[in-house]
Amino acid sequence: MTLKDSIRHQSSHITNSTMEKDEAARLASALMDVKLTEPDITKNQQHNALFDPVNRIDSDEFTDTTRTLKEKLIHATSDDIQALEHLMSTRLDEGRGETLFEIGVEDDGEKMTLTDDEYQQALITVGKIVEKLDADFSTVEERGKHNQQQQGILATLMIRRRLKTVEDLLEIRIAVVGNVDAGKSTLLGVLTKGILDDGRGKARVNLFRHKHEIESGRTSSVGGEILGFDSKSQPVMHPAGTGRKLTWEEICTKATKVLSFVDLAGHEKYLKTTVFGMTGSAPEFVMLMVGANAGMIGMTKEHLGIALSLGIPVLVVVTKIDRCPPNILQNTIKELGTILKSKSCRKIPLFVETDTDVVMTAQNFVSERLCPIFQISNVTGQGLDLLRNFLNILPAQTKYDMEQPFHYEINETYSVPFVGTVVSGIMMSGVIHVGDKVLIGPDHSGNFNMTTIKGIHRKRVTVPAARAGQSVTFALKNVRRSAIRKGMVLLRYDKDHPPPKCSKRFEAEVLVLYHSTTIKQKYQAMVHCGAVRQTASIVSMEKQLLRTGDRAMVQFEFVKTPEYLTIGSRMIFREGRTKGIGKVTRLLE
Repeated sequence: MTLKDSIRHQSSHITNSTMEKDEAARLASALMDVKLTEPDITKNQQHNALFDPVNRIDSDEFTDTTRTLKEKLIHATSDDIQALEHLMSTRLDEGRGETLFEIGVEDDGEKMTLTDDEYQQALITVGKIVEKLDADFSTVEERGKHNQQQQGILATLMIRRRLKTVEDLLEIRIAVVGNVDAGKSTLLGVLTKGILDDGRGKARVNLFRHKHEIESGRTSSVGGEILGFDSKSQPVMHPAGTGRKLTWEEICTKATKVLSFVDLAGHEKYLKTTVFGMTGSAPEFVMLMVGANAGMIGMTKEHLGIALSLGIPVLVVVTKIDRCPPNILQNTIKELGTILKSKSCRKIPLFVETDTDVVMTAQNFVSERLCPIFQISNVTGQGLDLLRNFLNILPAQTKYDMEQPFHYEINETYSVPFVGTVVSGIMMSGVIHVGDKVLIGPDHSGNFNMTTIKGIHRKRVTVPAARAGQSVTFALKNVRRSAIRKGMVLLRYDKDHPPPKCSKRFEAEVLVLYHSTTIKQKYQAMVHCGAVRQTASIVSMEKQLLRTGDRAMVQFEFVKTPEYLTIGSRMIFREGRTKGIGKVTRLLE
């Protein structure tokens, strides 16, 4: 089944909605009017050739046009082994240590019509090749093995390199958002602890960080959990029946790929913390939780709008389907489909029901048009295997440049006994080693001070170096915690170059998503730009007034201290229900 046919088939669940047009318009207007450009799925697939279902050998040096891929897999010669090894090695490098490989389809898309014996021989050949690459493989999808109507066996394999050091650990950050009581913390507890919930919140207790969170059962801070997968795509779980929990160090030692979940607050009064978590933690994906019995209520639409405004791909998880009547579940699905297909979202909802849907959705998720929807129960375990399989093969999307100078954004600070001041954040570019001198700032006066990296931890494991794209913690020398605030940065120290400049004023191209009246000069709002979170006022703009839907070039000035910004960074400004997005175009002073 093609992607187009599959989407048409999946969407048939919700296209027959009996909602009136005015009701659909009301739901669509409830979301912020985010203008998204029409993406080109074909171009994105070409750019992300790593996850193209057709196995191609692009190097003429290793291409043998006289032999099909089926012959190379079943009757492999030394040249065939060399060609396939080159193909897999290249794709593993492109995929940062992992890639999908499809068996059963030729280079031109024709089926191989593999018998069971031929399929087993193909797996043996693949096993020999991945062993040479110091990797393992696992079958994530298999079709036609027990189906007499399908011609031949088709399978999708996940090939993943074995981990040598924690420095090479593949990490994907996912922000978990949704309304209060949507099941965010419970799902993370079930996924990471390997146990089902008892229906009364047993699985989520270990995720809470504060006493009032345990008492109220609601998250108020930016929490975090990790889920690891080894080179054979098996989740790294706590040992069953022992009562012992694996530490992060043990998980990272056994895992090859780690998904870092950022558990964000669902209550409206913690919206500022939620927005900071979605901008400061630099998530690659957003997992939107929707309670089947409640639907798209409260902050659900708000969180979806923020994810869309930041351009982050979204996957939807409908929870509590075990306790929801069928008619209520159907209404929730209809409402969800209406909102996702509205002008504000322009998403293609795709209900994931089989492993085939999982593979196809993960391959095309980078297009930002597809929105996979999972229906799960944390009590019965229904749908959890599909979600776990999807997370296992989910490709890393964001590309970071290690050739650029070192740049690190601070989003959390700690004071550790016998260690000193420790900062946590995201490596935006460059490479850093223990003992390197760096600049930290800007302080309240806009100056940068020199310090030294005493130690580096990644997922609580000591490492000698860190690279761009990783979330790491640094122990700093001779720096007081009181002198550090969220939004400060660490930059490369170079005595031959002038100190970096920070800005109290900057210019940005903005789009007003919603405002009840008009925006004028001297208007103040909270600006979120990466880890920066500070109130700024409008000092000038090219129009006299700004209303909902208007675009304009606007100059902002921070109220308190200057900040270190980079041109091209995406920003959000909000004040009450007023919301806007923008991009930094110029740094003024």
